[in-house]
Amino acid sequence: MQTLFDLTGRVALVSGAGDNLGRSTAIALAEAGADLMICGRRMPSLESTAQEIAKLGRRVLPTVCDVSEIDQIRAMFGLLDAEFGRIDVLAAIPGNNKLYRPEDVPIEEFVKTLQSVLVGKFCCCQEAGRRMLAQGKGSIIAMCSIGGLNALGRGNFSYSVAMGGVVQMVRELSTEWSGRGVRVNGIAPAQITNVGLEERMQANPKLRAMFLRGLPIGRMGVPDDIKGLAVFLASDASAFMTGHVFPLDGGNMAMNAGGTHGAPIPEQEK
Repeated sequence: MQTLFDLTGRVALVSGAGDNLGRSTAIALAEAGADLMICGRRMPSLESTAQEIAKLGRRVLPTVCDVSEIDQIRAMFGLLDAEFGRIDVLAAIPGNNKLYRPEDVPIEEFVKTLQSVLVGKFCCCQEAGRRMLAQGKGSIIAMCSIGGLNALGRGNFSYSVAMGGVVQMVRELSTEWSGRGVRVNGIAPAQITNVGLEERMQANPKLRAMFLRGLPIGRMGVPDDIKGLAVFLASDASAFMTGHVFPLDGGNMAMNAGGTHGAPIPEQEK
C-alpha cells in the first residue's frame, strides 16, 4: 500500500513554497520521496523551506518567481528543464487578494487579481502540461478556494470570481488532458490560519467566532492539514481521480447555512 503514495524518482514544482500551504505541500511531497523545484517571491523564506527538504535527503532548487508574471514563469520552467529535465507533479498554490466591495473595486485591481489568481496559475499549468503530455504522465494540483465554489462576501469579489475561473480551469484541463496521461485536480481550502488571517482576526475578534461557527470540525485549519491530500493527488493512489476539486474545509461546505454544530438541541425544537 505504501508504494501507492511513493514519489521516489519524481520531480515536483511547488509555487508559493516559502510559507503557509505552499511550504507544507512542498515538504509533504519531499517526505513522500520527490525532488523539488520551489518558487516564491522571497528567497529567505524559500531557503528556509529548502533546508527542511534537504534534511530529508531530497534534491531541492529554490528560485525566485512572481507567478503573476508570465515571462518569469516561462524562465522558471526553462531552468527546470536545464536542472531536472522533467516534471511529474505541479502544485500551483498562490494567489493574491485585496478586499473591495464590488461597487468600489478599481478595474485595475480586479485585473491584477485575475492575473495573479487565474492567468498566472493557468500559465504554470500550461507550461507543466506541455511537458507532462510529451512524457505521457503527470499530476497537476491547482489551489482553488471555497470562494470559487460559493460566495464569500466581505469584499472578496475579485478573488472569488478569479477562483471560480480556477475551478473551471481544473475541469477543462482534466477533460482535455486526462486521456493523454495528465491528471488535473484542485484543492479548495477554507479558513486555514496564516499570519495575515491571524492579524485580521486579532483586529476583529468576532471574525474568528464567525469562522468557527461554519466549521463543524471545531477548529481552524493549519497549513499542514494539506499534506495528506497533496501527496494523495500527486501519487498513483489517486490514479483514477481527475477533474475534481476537493474541499479542505473542516466540514464547511457540507453544513447548511441554517445548520449548527456542537450545541445541544433547543427545548422547543426537540
